Amino acid sequence: MGKNLVIIPTYNEIENIEKMIRKVFSLPTLFNVLIVDDGSPDGTAQKVKQLQTEFSDKLFLEERKGKLGLGTAYIHGFRWALKRDFEHIFEMDCDFSHNPDDLIRLLESCEKGADVTVGSRYVKGGNVSNWDMKRILLSYFASLYVRSVLWFNVKDTTAGFVCYKRKVLETIDLDRIKFMGYAFQIEMKYSAYKKRFKIAEIPITFVDRVEGVSKMSTKIFKEAFWGVFQIRFAKRD
Repeated sequence: MGKNLVIIPTYNEIENIEKMIRKVFSLPTLFNVLIVDDGSPDGTAQKVKQLQTEFSDKLFLEERKGKLGLGTAYIHGFRWALKRDFEHIFEMDCDFSHNPDDLIRLLESCEKGADVTVGSRYVKGGNVSNWDMKRILLSYFASLYVRSVLWFNVKDTTAGFVCYKRKVLETIDLDRIKFMGYAFQIEMKYSAYKKRFKIAEIPITFVDRVEGVSKMSTKIFKEAFWGVFQIRFAKRD
């Protein structure tokens, strides 16, 4: 079955799901895939079930009722992975904003000593594609804001393309991770930092989705903005 698991949360990703699954399975390194679907009405889960007849040994599906949030989807996936024999556990979007080819570089970074590796837009060599200047500046300065409040040097704090070693997810108290949107990504990285795990960043090019509908909302943005202070001053073991 292999030691690597890619967790991909989905909600209405019928345009992307088959292409993404086939792309991941075409890589020269073996990756298993867990789809956590939040009751997509467009048939995303049904398509995954069809593909399981072809990839039964490495494609897994967890179905949840209702749109419960990105953070809870990943926590669900982490718990699922920790009940099994996976050593490297990845977060990745389904919309090809993250290049599946970069999974190999994330894995190599962790194999070379990092405990957490972040696919970063804001280290040297990182980039974004299909964004206007306003969105680029907003994202960049939001990252500076997070770093200034939390006092830790991860340049792409809201990145959702991440590899965790098993021991990191075993050590972090997942019951205490409270946020669902971009603040979830910040909280996970900060929790790993506070536990003194080694966090590395490798450059990626983030490409805005071509097909499907963005899940970004004002509520998610506000959660991230105010959530940083709650993360900073929360009591931690």
